[in-house]
Amino acid sequence: MTTTHFIVSPSANLHGHLRVPGDKSISHRAIMLGALAEGVTRIGGFLEGEDCLATLQAFRAMGVGIEGPQNGNVTIQGVGLHGLRAPREPLYMGNSGTSMRLLAGLLAGQTFASVLTGDASLSRRPMRRVTEPLSLMEAQIATTPAGAAPLRIQGNSALQGIDYTLPVASAQIKSCLLLAGLYAQGRTCVTEPAATRDHTERMLTSFGYDLERQERRVCLHGGGHLRACDLEIPADISSAAFFLVGASIAPAADIVLENVGVNPTRTGVITILRRMGADITLLNERQAGGEPVADIRVRSAPLQGIPIPAELVPLAIDEFPALFIAAACAQGETVLTGAEELRVKESDRIQVMADGLRTVGVAARPTPDGMIISGGRLGSGVIASHGDHRIAMAFAMAALRAQGTIRIQDCANVNTSFPGFVPLARSAGLTIDTVSS
Repeated sequence: MTTTHFIVSPSANLHGHLRVPGDKSISHRAIMLGALAEGVTRIGGFLEGEDCLATLQAFRAMGVGIEGPQNGNVTIQGVGLHGLRAPREPLYMGNSGTSMRLLAGLLAGQTFASVLTGDASLSRRPMRRVTEPLSLMEAQIATTPAGAAPLRIQGNSALQGIDYTLPVASAQIKSCLLLAGLYAQGRTCVTEPAATRDHTERMLTSFGYDLERQERRVCLHGGGHLRACDLEIPADISSAAFFLVGASIAPAADIVLENVGVNPTRTGVITILRRMGADITLLNERQAGGEPVADIRVRSAPLQGIPIPAELVPLAIDEFPALFIAAACAQGETVLTGAEELRVKESDRIQVMADGLRTVGVAARPTPDGMIISGGRLGSGVIASHGDHRIAMAFAMAALRAQGTIRIQDCANVNTSFPGFVPLARSAGLTIDTVSS
């Protein structure tokens, strides 16, 4: 089996105007709701990464006509809430936890049975966090004894609405239950302990579905209709985060990231970096497809270690691999707590990042729910990414401040979220090469 590795040498800076790919979270949801809508939905800016393509292929397998993607454009012939057909084979979700967890809710209310599978990494990730609340709605879903995929779903067209309080802040669980609620009898309400990304709620509204929203609580009634619409997906702030950090730590950087989604439930990375002293300015703020968007200018700045406020953790949960690199380059100590969710991502991101930082000479101490990092000089070394796309891209940016070459192993999964990462990073000034073995 061929594997891809990154070799990244120290670089002087980052510069230029950059456009990172479309938002992964929004791309998933656009396919799902477009397929269930009545009429034709046209999508621009769709992320053509492996995760989102897995979602797209699943709906094709259930009888939805989808044209594209071509240059980020997708056209969906919606079949309505009750128009999906039973897939002939298990639906393969690859490495995408979002696809599997959201589809579990959507498929729970169908009249047919289905099976969701994934790659080795996804098959280790916890799924009881969605199957248990779905069972309260009378969904019938079987997992492995470890509570993981494959998920065997016996559709139940008589789901019951529930009033559920999430035990952890998770947009995936919230969205899963709201999608199941579309098919449930009565009212489904979800209350979260802290704010999480609200793309599902915004997009349901764009598709004409009535919601009740109060702070951290959202409710909907089953049995409504989704009306097709046109959507323009902004650039993904989770992908932009690597360049936000890279430009902050590089000696003489000045970049503009264009058309980035700045939904307030996703901008924790900007808030944290600014508290560390980063020079980040939002330009040309506007609305696009129900989402706030801006161009983001970032210039190099001296960073200071900080205690990361607990309320910002859910708003930056996917960006912590990049933020750990910022902390490694900051003066003083950065302390993260309340982020145990990082241990059940594509890898154990707390342990894997700590191991990698120590490999390049940074003092990093993992804790059960976070990490303590003392900023210092970064050396060289070989980093095991464990097939985690965000680990690989984070350490690529670390080379901007490294004393020598950083070699990052097993980077093929970067294509799940950021196709074209290497040429874009290279165009901005990063000295990065790929090798296969």
